[in-house]
Amino acid sequence: MADFIIAHMYPDLMNLYSDRGNLICLEKRLNWYGYSCEIKLVSPGDNSDYKNIDMLFMGSGSEREQGLVYQELIKKADQLKAAIDDGLPALFIAGAYQLLGNSYIDSDGTNLGGLSFFDFYTRSSKERLTGNILINTVLNEQELSVVGFENHGGRTYFEDSKVKPFGTVISGYGNNGEDKTEGIFYNNLIGTYLHGPLLPKNPSVADFFINAMALRKGIEITTKLNDDIENYAHEQIKDKILPS
Repeated sequence: MADFIIAHMYPDLMNLYSDRGNLICLEKRLNWYGYSCEIKLVSPGDNSDYKNIDMLFMGSGSEREQGLVYQELIKKADQLKAAIDDGLPALFIAGAYQLLGNSYIDSDGTNLGGLSFFDFYTRSSKERLTGNILINTVLNEQELSVVGFENHGGRTYFEDSKVKPFGTVISGYGNNGEDKTEGIFYNNLIGTYLHGPLLPKNPSVADFFINAMALRKGIEITTKLNDDIENYAHEQIKDKILPS
C-alpha cells in the first residue's frame, strides 16, 4: 500500500491550465523524501472515504464543469467540510476554489451555487485578470514569496473579515484586483487562483502539504532536498515581475 494517497478530484472535468503538474510535483518530492505516493482518481459517483486519503487536489474548470462538480459535491458536502475542518490537506485551484464559497454568479446573473464552506462569493466579469502574479504569504510561521500565473474572469470577495487569504498581492490581481488578497487559507487547505502549475516553482508550498500529510500520520520528515533548480525557476519569474 502507498505511504501517501492523494485524491485527484474529477480530473475529466476540472483540468485546465496543466494544473495536474502540482500532482507530479508532490509525487516526485515524496519519492525523493523516500516515500511512495498513489494518485487516486475520483470520478462523479465515487464514494470516497476521506479517512483513507492523505490529501485532496482539484484543478479548475469552465462554468459548465463547475456546475456539474457542484451538483456532485453538494451531496457529500458535510463529509468534505468535516474532513477539511479536521485538517485534511487540500489544494483547490481557481474554479475549484470558487466552489468553496457561498455562490458563483455567472455573466448572465445566474447563481451557479456554492458549497458555503467559507463566507465569500465570486462574480463573473467579461474582462479577465491575466498575467504573472507575486504574493507574500506565511506558512509554518515562515514568510514566503509565491509566484504563479493567473487567468480568471471571476472576482472573489470575502464577506467575513475573519476569512484568511492565502497571501497578499505584491504584483498582479489576486482575488478581485481591488483588495490585494489572493486565495484562501484555512487549516491545511489552500484555495488559489495561481496556475503555472503552482507547486513546482514554489517548493516551500509543496513541502507545506507534504509535511502536513506526514504529521497526520505521525511521521516527521527531516531530510532536506536540493531545491536549487526550483528556486532558480522561482527567482526567474520573480525577476520578470519585479525587474531590478
